Amino acid sequence: MNQARPVVENHLSAHAAKWFAISTRFKAEKEVARLLAKRGIECYVPLNRVVRQYTRKRKVVQLPLIPCYAFVYIKANEYVTVLETNHVVKFIHFSRNLISIPESEIQLLKRVCQEIDHVEIQEMTFEKWRPVEIIGGNLTGIRGKLVDCRGKNFLIELDHIGIGMRIEIDQQLLRPSGHGVNNKPIESAQFTGTTYWLD
Repeated sequence: MNQARPVVENHLSAHAAKWFAISTRFKAEKEVARLLAKRGIECYVPLNRVVRQYTRKRKVVQLPLIPCYAFVYIKANEYVTVLETNHVVKFIHFSRNLISIPESEIQLLKRVCQEIDHVEIQEMTFEKWRPVEIIGGNLTGIRGKLVDCRGKNFLIELDHIGIGMRIEIDQQLLRPSGHGVNNKPIESAQFTGTTYWLD
């Protein structure tokens, strides 16, 4: 008896533009964005501010946050145009599925890259625990889940992209979130051996 083949998802739409992740050649992320813009296609490359130390001076440079990654906002009829653009390798599939990236995750990427001076990327390999929320500063309102922590380093989780963004944040700007919790900041003692995925 033949088994039914698993259904492969494809979120491309002929009517509504959506965000998709693409893979680029090494160090070609910005060039891909420039070429796609010339073709009328919106492309976003998250940039990270990094301090480089040279012999006589220090310089702040903007480097792609996720190497060889870019995000395109397209309809179905623009799919081939993206693939035919120089330095584009492929669309990123998740378990063979062409999954769109929610607008909320793209906006979160933009917000963090704009407000935080240095962000580190980390693969999501942690078990998730209790929810938390940022209650002060430029990232107020971002919610996440408690996982693991060292010092002031916390993680912002991007479910559909499959990565976490590591940032520094003051412990007093975090509180438990969800049903049945108070609005008090989390005490320093509660941070021992904990980290936060924020989404």
